[in-house]
Amino acid sequence: MAKSKLATPDWIKEGYDSPQEYAKAKGKPSKKKSDEKTFKIRKCPKCKSDNVAVVLTGEEGKGAREWECKKCKWTGKNIQEEELTEDEFIKYLDNKGEEVA
Repeated sequence: MAKSKLATPDWIKEGYDSPQEYAKAKGKPSKKKSDEKTFKIRKCPKCKSDNVAVVLTGEEGKGAREWECKKCKWTGKNIQEEELTEDEFIKYLDNKGEEVA
């Protein structure tokens, strides 16, 4: 069995401290940090309210993925999803008037 060799990444060879720094210097879009926590917010496409819930219909285990807006009573599958970082999510909750513990 032959052993495979690992290649030294280019960002190390060129003297950068991190892959993000290397990507920034090369003009490449940086990837999100894997250790950075993200939060998903689902919104109604009609009234933009975040007061939406999954509609449970059909046979158990076979999700229909239907959504319902509690504010305007819209139902459908094309829900809007927004992904926020922890800081953005806390700011969103503050603006909404929710208490952050």
